Parts: sequence; structure tokens; C-alpha cells
Amino acid sequence: MVSVHEMIQSVGVVPVIKIDSPDQALPLGKALLAGGLPIAEITFRTAAGEEGIRVLRTELPQLLVGAGTIVSVDAARRAQQAGAQFIVSPGYSDDIVAFCQEQGIPVYPGVNNPSQIQQAMERGLSVVKFFPAEASGGLPMLQALSAPFPTMKFMPTGGIGIHNLGDYLKKPYIVACGGSWMVPGSLIKEQKWEEISHLCKEAVHAVHGFSFAHLGINQRDEDEAKSTAQTLATILQPLSEKSNSFFSSDSIEIMKQTGMGAHGHIGIRTWNVERALTYLSLFGFEGVPESARRDANGTIHFIYLKPEVGGFALHIMQA
Repeated sequence: MVSVHEMIQSVGVVPVIKIDSPDQALPLGKALLAGGLPIAEITFRTAAGEEGIRVLRTELPQLLVGAGTIVSVDAARRAQQAGAQFIVSPGYSDDIVAFCQEQGIPVYPGVNNPSQIQQAMERGLSVVKFFPAEASGGLPMLQALSAPFPTMKFMPTGGIGIHNLGDYLKKPYIVACGGSWMVPGSLIKEQKWEEISHLCKEAVHAVHGFSFAHLGINQRDEDEAKSTAQTLATILQPLSEKSNSFFSSDSIEIMKQTGMGAHGHIGIRTWNVERALTYLSLFGFEGVPESARRDANGTIHFIYLKPEVGGFALHIMQA
């Protein structure tokens, strides 16, 4: 079974939601799912939060539902009783962390300095919320914190939107980002659920940062590949040779022998290959295990996919 942490990491973004009425919960949850975001952090900023969590857990079991802005053990207890599957707090509270650990519910306390991170580590936590992210120094601060705490991962929230989401998610110490730009209070109040779904789809696309890397063309042998590459190089420079192929410019690869795909392959960049694999599995793609390349930590940074598309194999690679 996929854990809460694994699901959050595979989605990459956590919508932070404030509702004013429990009646808003169900249509909002459906809008999130329609937009490709199967997760919601319902804040306890209003009295509707507790009942909203209960509604979502009852009516949409496929949605991962957490409670945010938890600032007391009593609130954590009420959130758990309502069905919250994870707890998020804006700051670090040892009492809240201890309660959640006793109850076996994942907790992500907010931190923004080394002392709080050490407190979290003493409690055995490996993932914390970094809040308020941008106001606390953003990526430069996280980069500085990740050096003395290499085993700690972060979920930054605060000041993050479609404009900088990719900058955060391409970092290996970022598990996911929290934000409310895809669920603005004005659209919730006006019940503009389709607009929220559209914003969610934009967020999902930004999470992965898919972009074209290169086109690979299969050839019978090295001589044919060299001839093809030299011809293309009259238009597309520079020409370079690799062990298994020639490149005409950075985007056309001429294979020295028949490789993956009936005609060749298409290389696609993404911020996080393993997260992209989870996402693409929703559309029928799966990785080809024997093609996977891993870094020193065992993380996949390159892999071919199946099935082929239009006679071309697809592979995704770390941007």
C-alpha cells in the first residue's frame, strides 16, 4: 500500500484550502480530482474545516485529505476524529508532534530555522513543512539548510505559485510544495469549480516541467548514421559524435544502429523522473525496468517508457 508520504511526493503539490461552509467541500473535492490533484489540505482557519474533512473522507475516499493550520493538540485530535489522514501545523509544537506519533498519523510541522529542524529530527521526523517559504529566504535558505541536514526533506509553503513551483520541485530535498493559488478563496466562494479544475491542471503540468529534449532517428549501421548526420549538419550545427550516435545540433540524434522504437525515440525532460513515472502511469505508460539509469543514491534519472507512440519510443530524463 502506498503511504501518505509516498502519495504526497508522487503528486508534488498540496492544495492548501480554506472553506467557509462544509457545503463547499464536496464540489471542491470533485474539482480537485477533475484537475488531476487527488489531495487536499483543509485548514482549521474556519469552523467549517473540521466538518469539511469529514464530508470529503466520507464522499470521496479516493482523495487524500489532511488538516492544516493545526495549532493545538485538541485541534489535532478533532481533525483525526474527522478523518484527516495527515496533520500540518504552521510552526513546530512538540506536543502536537508527540500526539500525532502516538496516534500513528503523519505530521508535518512548520519550521524555518536550524533549531526547529533539530527538534524535528530528535522526534524522528524526516519531512517538515518550510513556512513561510519565500518570506523565510526561499530556495537560498533551503539550500543552506539542506547542507547540514542532508537527510531532511521539505514541503515549502508560502509565496509559491505557478511562477516558481518548478524552481522548487527540481531540488532533490523538496518532497512537494503547498499552495493555494489553484484554489483561491474567491473562486470557492463563487462556486467556480471548472475554473479551479483548470488551475489544478496547470499546477499538475508545472509539477513535472515536461519539455522536449531531442529526437532520435534509427539507422541501419554507423555508415548510414554518419551520412545522415553529415547531411543534416549542413543545416543543423554543430555535428558531434557519441559512442552510439551522432548529434546534429543538440536536438537531433542519429543512432548508429537500430535502437528502441520502430523509427527511433523522443527524449523528454522532467523535474523528477520517479514522480513523472507515477503520473504517466495514469495514462497507460510504464517504465522499462532494464533501461533505467540511477544516480549514486539509487534514484532513477533516465528510463524508457512503453508503449511506443507513432513508432517512436519515449524516454524521460532528469532536467
